[in-house]
Amino acid sequence: MNRSKPRRSARKPGRGALTIIAGMLIASGMIRLGGEAGLAFATEQDAVVAQSEETEAATCDPETGNAALLEAFQTREMRVSEREIQVEDRLQALRVAEAEIEEKLAQLQAAEAALSDTITVADTAAEDDLGQLTSVYENMKPQDAAALFETMDSDFSAGFIGRMRPEIAAAIMTNLAPETAYAISAILAGRNANVPTE
Repeated sequence: MNRSKPRRSARKPGRGALTIIAGMLIASGMIRLGGEAGLAFATEQDAVVAQSEETEAATCDPETGNAALLEAFQTREMRVSEREIQVEDRLQALRVAEAEIEEKLAQLQAAEAALSDTITVADTAAEDDLGQLTSVYENMKPQDAAALFETMDSDFSAGFIGRMRPEIAAAIMTNLAPETAYAISAILAGRNANVPTE
């Protein structure tokens, strides 16, 4: 069998050359663009370095920079020392005030305890005196006790009658004038009338 070779299509002349020329133009443009960008970056970097060197020279000048830095440190140290002294003075004042307050508080507690003891003694003594006086009135003859109660204020005599044993109180009340007996009875009955029931 006779096989025929496939025919190659003929290239148009000049197309390959155009591609090569276009590639070269693109490469040339990129080289120029890269060169100009590099120059711009280099110029900017030089400006930053120059400015940094000027700043460093201004701040690190052995005569002015170190002296200013030393003066700033000394000023700060002086302020910190003054502040520490102020804080220590305040702490000392607080310690003194606290000690005075504790001393006054101890004195107040001692005075309160003494007053409480005095009140307790006075209450006990008054109660003892009333108990003893009530016992004296109970041991008197009912007629004699009634005559004494007639001369007392009704509130006062009602206090004693209320503390006595019922049979003795009844004997004394029997010997009182009806008006006095009524007044004492009214006082005794109304003594707890104002006490809350709930």
